[in-house]
Amino acid sequence: MKRIGDRRPSSADGRRKIEDGLKTNRRGALLFCLCLTVAVYFPVPSAFAADDMLRIIEEKRVELKEKEESLKREEQQLLVLKKEVDGKIEAYTRLLAQVEAALKRVEQIKGEKIENVVKAYEVMPAEDAAPRLAALDEDTALLIMTRMKSKKAGAIIALMEPRKAATLTKSMTALSVKNTKGQNADGKARAQE
Repeated sequence: MKRIGDRRPSSADGRRKIEDGLKTNRRGALLFCLCLTVAVYFPVPSAFAADDMLRIIEEKRVELKEKEESLKREEQQLLVLKKEVDGKIEAYTRLLAQVEAALKRVEQIKGEKIENVVKAYEVMPAEDAAPRLAALDEDTALLIMTRMKSKKAGAIIALMEPRKAATLTKSMTALSVKNTKGQNADGKARAQE
C-alpha cells in the first residue's frame, strides 16, 4: 500500500547517500592523517621522556660545573704565570738600565782615552805625527784626525805621503758630509723621527 507521503527512493537518492558516505570517509581519513602527523611531530611528553630530560639536564649541569672549575684552575695558573713574567720583565728592565749605564760609562772612558791620544798627537811636532798617523789603519787615523784642531790636522796631512793624505782627506770629507746631513741649519743634530 502506498501512502501519500511515501516515496520510493530513486537512484539519484542512492548516489547522494553514497557520495555523502565517501565525503564522511574522506574527512575521517584526513582527520586521521592530521592526528598521526601531530602525534609524530609533536609527541606528548611521557613519564619516560621527562625522566630522560631531567637526566640530560643534570648531566649538562655537572659538565658545566666541571668546565667552570677547570677554567678557574686555568685562570689561577695564568695569574701565577703573569706574576712570574711581570717579575722577569721588571728584572730585565733593571738589568737593561744597568747595562746601558755601563755602556755609557765605557763610551765616556773610551772618549776620554781617545781625547788623550788626540792631545798627544796635537802636541807632537807635525813632522813626527805625520809618519805615525800614516802607519795607523785608516779608521783609527781618521778618528784621531777628525778630533784634532784643523790647523794641526792640516799641517800633519801636508807632511804625509800624497796617497795616504788623499785617502784620509777623502774619508774625512765623506764623514763631514755624512755628519752635515744629520744636522740642521743651526748645527744641532736633528731629532730622530
